[in-house]
Amino acid sequence: MILVLAGTAEARALCEAMAAAGIAGVASLSGAVAAPAELALPVRIGGFGGEAGFRDYRAAQGLTGVVDATHPFAARITERTSRVCKELGLPLCLIARASWAAGPGDEWVEVTDPEALGRVIPRGARVLLTVGRKEIARYHGLKGREVLVRSIEPVDDLPEGWRSVTARPPFTAEDEDGHRLAGDEERGRRRHGQAGGGPGGGGARGDDLAARIAGGRDDRRDRRGGDGVGAGPMSRAGDHGVRRPGGTP
Repeated sequence: MILVLAGTAEARALCEAMAAAGIAGVASLSGAVAAPAELALPVRIGGFGGEAGFRDYRAAQGLTGVVDATHPFAARITERTSRVCKELGLPLCLIARASWAAGPGDEWVEVTDPEALGRVIPRGARVLLTVGRKEIARYHGLKGREVLVRSIEPVDDLPEGWRSVTARPPFTAEDEDGHRLAGDEERGRRRHGQAGGGPGGGGARGDDLAARIAGGRDDRRDRRGGDGVGAGPMSRAGDHGVRRPGGTP
């Protein structure tokens, strides 16, 4: 029995492949989303009750391996899973998204954490923030900017001037440009910033392409490959990176 720590598009694809190949497995979700997307494997929801609970679950289910396909923000889960699997001698596979990398003509400006983004993104800028709901408080340094928060479920108690929109990934370049155009029509001007919630990967390339098309700035962070930021007329905040197309790498 293979345990898949899920919650990402990569996990969903893996579950489909395992089910098609007849590989016994169970997908585990944290429960952060009230109505998660359906998966091709049986699903359990909620924590294990700490390391002791995880060990008990492993023994009860007869697990023979674990696949960590959690979201890049789930750094604590990844660290704990790695440590426990090593202690138990349980095979572990980590599905890690490739880190964001500057492309031709991009200019990157690095910051150390989300709290520092307020020094990079100017007041009055318009920002698309695509991080998990639990991370929102760390971006309150962006007060004074017009921030559109995109998440799977609504976010309450946002700072004044911030708005929330719900959508479920993966997102295409057309999806991203739709947000930009909708905002332009409503506000009568271009979005200055976009902020994203994890390192690269297929599910996030729409963000990347849209930032380039709109000639904007991209703020990014990578839990597995270090922190980085990139910046420009359209900005994306979330991975602590700001990228400005048209600059020098």
